[in-house]
Amino acid sequence: MKYVNYFIFVLILVIYSCYTNEEETYNGTLRFEIDHHVQGMPIEVDNMIYTNAAGNPYEISEIQWFISDVSLVDSEGQTHLLSNSDWIHYIDTDLPETHSWTIMDGVRPGEYEMIKFVFGIKGEKNAPMMFTDPPESNMIWPYYMGGDEGGYHYMKLNGFWIDKQSQRSPFNFHIGVGQLYDENARITGFVQNWFEVELPLSSFTMPAGGNVTAQIVMNVENWFKGPNNYDHDVFGGSIMANQEAMGQIKTNGRDVFSAIIK
Repeated sequence: MKYVNYFIFVLILVIYSCYTNEEETYNGTLRFEIDHHVQGMPIEVDNMIYTNAAGNPYEISEIQWFISDVSLVDSEGQTHLLSNSDWIHYIDTDLPETHSWTIMDGVRPGEYEMIKFVFGIKGEKNAPMMFTDPPESNMIWPYYMGGDEGGYHYMKLNGFWIDKQSQRSPFNFHIGVGQLYDENARITGFVQNWFEVELPLSSFTMPAGGNVTAQIVMNVENWFKGPNNYDHDVFGGSIMANQEAMGQIKTNGRDVFSAIIK
C-alpha cells in the first residue's frame, strides 16, 4: 500500500511540474524602456534651455525616482497586479542600466486595455531602511518627516532656475510623504503623495510565450503645468517640508507619463 501511495505522490509531482513549466512557457514577458523628455525630445541635462509654464527658465541636472506595483487592465475591465516578486524599480537619468525593467511575473496571453503603475511607493510598503545599498538607499526620506510609511523619496528632480534677481539658483524638486504642521510648526500628521498612473494609449496584445515592450516616457515639463503652473519663485529651492508644493506636483503628475507600445 505504501508503494501505491508513493507512486501517486510522485505522479502528482510530475503532473504539477509539467503544468508549471507549460504555464511559464505559455505566459509572455512585459518589458519597460523608460525615457525622459522635454517638449517631445530627449532631455538635455545641465543646459539652461527650458522655460516652464510660470515663465521660469530652468535646467535639469538629474532625475531619480521609483516605479512600483505595475498592473494591467484586461479587455473585461479586470485589473491584474504584476511584479509581486519584483514590485519596485529605481530609475536614474545618470544610470542607463536602470532605464529598462523586465517584469518578473509572467503575463497571461490576451488583450489588455491599459498599463497602470504607482509613481513612488505606497505608504504601507514604503518602510524605512528597506534599502541598504546605493543607489536606492540614497533616496531615504527623513524619518521625522515621513514616519513609518515614508521611508524613501518618490522622486528627486534636481536642477537650477533663473530667479527674480536673475541669479542661477538651485532647486531640489523632491516629492515624498508630506507633513501637516500646527501653529507652532510642529508636525501633527503625514500626507501620502504617491499616486497611480493610468497610461493612455497603452493597450496591447500579449501572444502566448511572446514579448511586449512598452516605452514609458516621463514628459518632464508637465510636472510644472496644468492644472497648476508651478512657480519656482513662489516655492523656492527646497520643498520637502512644503505640502502645498508637493500637492501641486502630485496633481500635475497624473499627466506626466505617456507610453508607446513596441
